[in-house]
Amino acid sequence: MAFLLSGWLAHAQEVKALYKNKDASIEERIEDLIPRMTLEEKVLQMNQWTYGKNANPNNIETAMKKVRPEIGSLIYRSTNPLFRNQIQKKAMEESRLGIPIIFGFDAIHGYKTVFPIPLAQACTWDVELVRRSCEVSARECWLSGVDWTFSPMIDVARDPRWGRVAEGYGEDSYANAAFAVAAVQGYQGDSLADKYTIAACLKHYVGYSLSEGGRDYHYSDVSGQTLWETFMPPYRAGVAAGAATLMSGFNDISGVPASANYYTLTEILKKRWGHDGFVVSDWGSVENLIAQGVAKDRKEAGFKSFMAGVEMDMVDDVYVENLPQLVEEGMVPMSSIDEAVRRILRVKFRLGLFDQPYVDDIPEKDRYLRPTDLALAEQIAAESMVLLKNENQLLPIQPTAKKLAIIGPMVMDSVNLMGSWEGMGEPRHVSTIYNGLQKEFGADTKLIYAKGCAFDGTDTLGFAEARKAAMEADMVLLFLGEQKKWSGENGSRSSIALPNIQEKLMEAIYETGKPIVLVLSNGRPLELLRLNELAGAILEIWQPGTMGGAAVAGILSGRINPSGKLSITFPRTVGQIPMYYNMRRPARWMGYYQDIDKEPMYWLGHGLSYTTYSYGELQLSARKINKDEKIRARIEVSNMGIRDGKEAVLWFISDPVASVSRPVKELKFFEKKHIDANGVQVYEFEIDPGRDLSFYDKNGVKHLESGRYLVQVQDEKVEFEIVD
Repeated sequence: MAFLLSGWLAHAQEVKALYKNKDASIEERIEDLIPRMTLEEKVLQMNQWTYGKNANPNNIETAMKKVRPEIGSLIYRSTNPLFRNQIQKKAMEESRLGIPIIFGFDAIHGYKTVFPIPLAQACTWDVELVRRSCEVSARECWLSGVDWTFSPMIDVARDPRWGRVAEGYGEDSYANAAFAVAAVQGYQGDSLADKYTIAACLKHYVGYSLSEGGRDYHYSDVSGQTLWETFMPPYRAGVAAGAATLMSGFNDISGVPASANYYTLTEILKKRWGHDGFVVSDWGSVENLIAQGVAKDRKEAGFKSFMAGVEMDMVDDVYVENLPQLVEEGMVPMSSIDEAVRRILRVKFRLGLFDQPYVDDIPEKDRYLRPTDLALAEQIAAESMVLLKNENQLLPIQPTAKKLAIIGPMVMDSVNLMGSWEGMGEPRHVSTIYNGLQKEFGADTKLIYAKGCAFDGTDTLGFAEARKAAMEADMVLLFLGEQKKWSGENGSRSSIALPNIQEKLMEAIYETGKPIVLVLSNGRPLELLRLNELAGAILEIWQPGTMGGAAVAGILSGRINPSGKLSITFPRTVGQIPMYYNMRRPARWMGYYQDIDKEPMYWLGHGLSYTTYSYGELQLSARKINKDEKIRARIEVSNMGIRDGKEAVLWFISDPVASVSRPVKELKFFEKKHIDANGVQVYEFEIDPGRDLSFYDKNGVKHLESGRYLVQVQDEKVEFEIVD
């Protein structure tokens, strides 16, 4: 009888476990589960550990922690879905409540199929391509056991000395917002519960890219005006698009670090914007509050970070070691703990982890590097490459050039082409530049290879062989650039010029008198003041990923017409920094450096083609409207050449006179279209005054003023007026 009674009680308790009922609403399930949890179980949900090899040299652990089944999250560094399922089974069956683990990973620009770095992707000016790349990444991640990626990075970056400029979408706030939305949609799909979708994470919230002098992890002096005008719009757009999570930054925001900033984390994110997912700290950024001088020990660091609004602590164990005591002492209310856990559980429920905690195990050939995905990677790589210079139409390479000197440390490279944060990409899968050229040009063209020099150092012994190769050839293709570790996290550099050995190699080749096409692979804008004069043509290929070699070969041969335009300005020298397209006007026109041209080497939006585009008259549907009316701007773009091409049109707005000074111009819309040879395309932009003409004040309040405005495309400008 006692046995029957105990069985009945167990059954009754199971019936009451509403959180296990997939037919109940997510909020009902959350509210049923939280009261069942002990304080220890709640705190463990708020912690993230690592499992598997950690390839980030900045975050190496001395030993891997033993997984507890109650842990909230793991950074999962394995491609084995069976292994992941075994860990998940431990959580589902060996923990008291069976709460699934969420597995995260840094898939920044691909997982196995590595796409170009995000800075390059922005140069496509095609949000659909970026969305599709994230969709591929999500599928490969999900099939490997990853539920959550720490991407996209949407820090508006205007200092190329900062290594993490490679990870974001350039110097413009609107562009970062547009690509943030595309990335979130690509990762998360229509529903997080669907197969092959993963949770996105907007990072690094907020102002991290303004670190003084481009030095990583440093102080960011962010005024209220700059915070709202420049840095908040991409995050607001990403949150509105449904981003499941955000990551707090390492930086100190004007005296209050990002990982302890109640204003940004709670007042803005949670209260103003209504974000109901959770915030994870960056790696160890909770404990970093001690180094930043705002916490005397780990206990105070945990208190400040948690109460500011960081729900999950990445790897440093500050929460798990200190939150229980802080609750017992009355410093942290249990209601705050419950709210944090509620947010974490909400994401797990939305991902469907409670109902389907395991992922499919299918052969690797069906998981990774599918032909359609590689074709997309090649297309994005090609459309991200920017033809910076092309004197006398040196490119594309003419059929008469039968012997090509292929020189430089990038030619045979299969590692650095992937760039920093290459996910689980492998060098053996990379299309090298040399292999791409061999396939592109075939047996009819002789490729004469010489490395010339290493990426860095002082060894010039290879110069003689390189000069010999140049002398034998009809023209020189010189492939220079950066190693992947020179950009990305902890990749700050005091100089953005290439190492002296590479510049000397180019000088040695230039002395042969042969025409030089300079091809650059790098993770940031480079100082090209000296190299620009030596090259007849310059092609910026960035760090193009798995299919980079095939893409660059296609552009050099002319099979592909380049269509990339810069998403970030190239200064002439490091001394010009900061230099970005939408700076404010100086009080006097002569307010520039006296020892260098006031213009940068190449502005945002610069990019050449193998055809010529002609912009027609910029037309507006009205020249005077009320604040609640809209204007439609229209322009025809004609392809005047004999090659098909793609042209990205960037629309700018200027407010010449306002109650506060405004940037010289601001990007408000962009669109890329295919234009047939001798064809015409119409580009249109609907100007919404409240959206496109208003500005934020220091408190995040938007203002729309009457008066005169300008809309601009290329050099075409038209004035219109807003009246009360």
